[in-house]
Amino acid sequence: MYNHDKITSPYLWDFNMAEIIPFRGILYNKNKVSIGEVLSPPYDIITQEYREELYKRSPYNIVRIDFGKEFLNDNEGNNKYIRAKKFLEDWLEKGIFIRDDKPLFYAYGISYKIDGEVKNLMGFLALVKLEDFGGGKIHPHECTYSKPKQDRLNLLRICEANTSPIFSLYKSSEEDISSILLKVTMRKPLFEVRDSVGAIHRLWRITEEIDLEKIKKEIRAKDIFIADGHHRYETSLEFQKEMRMKKQSTSGVVSGDEPFDYIMMFLANMLDNDITILPTHRMLKKVPSDVIERLSKHFDIETVHLDIEITKKMSGRKCVFGFYQNKDDRWYLLKCKKDSLDKIHPSLNRIDVFVLHDLILKNILDISDVDYEMDPKGVLARVKNGEYAGAFFLNPTRVEDVEKAAVFSVRMPPKSTYFYPKLLTGIVINSFKMNNPVLVG
Repeated sequence: MYNHDKITSPYLWDFNMAEIIPFRGILYNKNKVSIGEVLSPPYDIITQEYREELYKRSPYNIVRIDFGKEFLNDNEGNNKYIRAKKFLEDWLEKGIFIRDDKPLFYAYGISYKIDGEVKNLMGFLALVKLEDFGGGKIHPHECTYSKPKQDRLNLLRICEANTSPIFSLYKSSEEDISSILLKVTMRKPLFEVRDSVGAIHRLWRITEEIDLEKIKKEIRAKDIFIADGHHRYETSLEFQKEMRMKKQSTSGVVSGDEPFDYIMMFLANMLDNDITILPTHRMLKKVPSDVIERLSKHFDIETVHLDIEITKKMSGRKCVFGFYQNKDDRWYLLKCKKDSLDKIHPSLNRIDVFVLHDLILKNILDISDVDYEMDPKGVLARVKNGEYAGAFFLNPTRVEDVEKAAVFSVRMPPKSTYFYPKLLTGIVINSFKMNNPVLVG
């Protein structure tokens, strides 16, 4: 049964303001490097094999800073975090990196194709003032793990820089930011680069003071929803606490406007139809022998021939799931019965990933050991060959579902959202040592 007491009403929030400021970004010098050879995807989707490829691609690839290799002889004085700091400092000294002369926002656009449709995701990069979750204007939606947070904290402690932006959303029907982005993107971009999946990334500077003020004003009253980057955000909160304690012990003064009080974010309007979320399917090592009988008590079940793509059969339907188990010659299409949703909070029981985890996995099957895979054909193959006993397929989480979960202060299960395409690491860097909010805010 879902614990309704843990759900907070959005109407009890404090009406404080989200604070964003421009910053002096560090960018790659395109006169010294080929931009396409030095940027990388986010660290958490880079395999060891792909990291090797990025290392070979350029001696200045950002992966050496953001997700460097570990070696057998690493120690406290020489490890991947120490090397990351040296790379950052050396590349600045050599002019591989250049720092902008004054605080700016940066327009960032991604043109990509999904299911044959061309989309253009548009947003901007800014520094956003950190807030603890639960009472402010910044809201998470997904659970996190401790191991990735420790790695990101170690990197943050040593480098004191954001090398990749948090992907966040805001909701606005106002036109100022949209008009500014449209105007800025009519100019030639600072650079244009194609990533490994074919998406084209472009960056522009937003320099006019009146535009900077309009952007700050429009965001000020808006809630910010973290889409991708929960580990890095929570790491920044931990680092902020450490630095405040350190500063208080030495000077006794904590201003609340130090460089470590801010984090670099990419902000996109969730009313933009060009935001794409892909589903991540669930694979199970074990399933009960009476799994279909158990499911039939809560779902109307339709058998589907294996020649039919189950994800297409499910597409666009709410509370509908696909199921396949090893050695079966059919899919099972599961449509939830209305009275079966009572175990889930009424405001969340139309969000598929909650239904899957809370109703199916937890209450019906009592299964907690779950693995994840995005490619439905890959999932099918791994179940067929016996690596997994069964798998559940689900539709993508909607942008409005992300907002709803965040509004009710409920974390979605891990891997509930995969925002596509991914932002590039190294596109702009925020150095704490070079950005003082007191001077730029």
